[in-house]
Amino acid sequence: MQKKLNISFKHALSQKSIYVAALSTCLIAVVAFAVLSHLIAEDNRKNNEDFAKKTFFRKYESVESEFRNIEDYQYLLRELIQKDGLKNYRDYSLVLNDLNKKRNLLTYSWYYYDNSKTGKYESNNPLSGIFKERNKEGGSIAIKNSGSGHFKDLLISRKDSMFWVSYDSLVLPQKNVLYYGSTVSLDDLHQYFTNVDKSSNTYAYVFTKEGVCITHPEKKYIGKNIFNFTDIKAKDTLCSNVKSGYTEGLANSEYLAMEVTRFIKPLKTDNFDGYAVVNYVNFITDENIDKVKTYTVYIFLAALFMIVTVFILFQRSTSIAYKEKEKIQSEKNLLLIENEKMHKAEVINQLQQLKNNINPHFLFNSLNSLYMLIGINKENAQKFTMNLSKIYRYLIVPPKGNIVPVSKEIDFIQKYMELLKSRFDEELNFQLIVKDPESLKKRIPYLSLQIVTENAIKHNVATIDQPLEITIEVERKGITVKNTYQPKTEGVQGEKFGIDYLNQVYEYFRENPLHISVDGEKFICFLPLMK
Repeated sequence: MQKKLNISFKHALSQKSIYVAALSTCLIAVVAFAVLSHLIAEDNRKNNEDFAKKTFFRKYESVESEFRNIEDYQYLLRELIQKDGLKNYRDYSLVLNDLNKKRNLLTYSWYYYDNSKTGKYESNNPLSGIFKERNKEGGSIAIKNSGSGHFKDLLISRKDSMFWVSYDSLVLPQKNVLYYGSTVSLDDLHQYFTNVDKSSNTYAYVFTKEGVCITHPEKKYIGKNIFNFTDIKAKDTLCSNVKSGYTEGLANSEYLAMEVTRFIKPLKTDNFDGYAVVNYVNFITDENIDKVKTYTVYIFLAALFMIVTVFILFQRSTSIAYKEKEKIQSEKNLLLIENEKMHKAEVINQLQQLKNNINPHFLFNSLNSLYMLIGINKENAQKFTMNLSKIYRYLIVPPKGNIVPVSKEIDFIQKYMELLKSRFDEELNFQLIVKDPESLKKRIPYLSLQIVTENAIKHNVATIDQPLEITIEVERKGITVKNTYQPKTEGVQGEKFGIDYLNQVYEYFRENPLHISVDGEKFICFLPLMK
């Protein structure tokens, strides 16, 4: 009788069928991991896009804040002039300049007094030449604005450097004129914006409404028209047509000579009307996505290798066992069989754990369910895929000592039952009740809940007319698993392995063994908790 069963099993698992099943598994796994890789890569890309927007807002706020600081400084100068005229302004200007030396960005306060009666002038401004020859506009660029600040702005080039000069004037008695204002080095201004946020992969520059570049990491572009040296178009500045208030798109950086994500947002104060541009370097994003794809490929290859190894080892072990049983003819062979029986429990235990870690039958059913879900509900298919990956991550790395916290087992069994629900739907009802939350911190044998629920499904009838109901109750001293008792008529292979495994674990740790009973229409299994 034993020999007939072995021969039948041998034919059922022929070499050809093993390899066909292995090939089918590999093909399904390739598709599943390709979908998973795509989903992870897209999620990573979205996270990087969100990070790019956050760095853009941070950079823009620093630029806007400094422009308003410069403007507030100009208002302070105007208040001092209108209060005392030239009388105390020489001293005020000296004090303000001393205070400004303590800032990272130096705003230089100056005055220019033109005495119309004597024709002489007095100034502390190194750039006073623009007022001596103010009828000539050579060497300076006017920045137009229609704001309420009423300061006049010029870009002046001196000795390979550009300066932003904001000034106003006050007519004194006898038609004497006092010019006053502030001067900012545009090189210092850009360096300030760079130092504000060194960690982000961005750089920023500002241009006026007419396109005149105020700041830029390349000095040669300051004072130039951005429409001439960048690929910015007039439509890119139509931010009022966009709900977010800014435009976003891919562009080629004239500074880095590579692709960047470019953000353009209006920059408007009382005395300035223009735009701030923030460019985010994309190669960091692409590198992160490539790393995710690479790691996913590694995980896929490792899982595929393990699946194929299980098939080959299983096929070879059954083939070797069959040949060995045919050669039993002598007492030596009987001795070998006895020796084999001594180690059989250990071998079966190891093999069963390996099958639990990566169960081909479970993978087949899960991937088939995923295949059907993709056609019916893509959102549920994505959720199914992520649950499947988390389950196999939990299965692939078993804990030391085969003991885990109750919370981890509960989290695992919930994901496991969600996958089973996709297969059985109305044939299976599952309920989890946590009566004592403190018990979640205690421990139970690894995969104990899966073994008990799998036994319930394996040994009981589950149909639409007779649905199988499984309830898990977490109590102070243990976990009670109840299921409707409606046993199958035919026998089930490996009926006692799971229970024996749990008894061995409890016995090893010298704990009270699990308790199994039948109460009317309920099959009850009580799992004691460990501290």
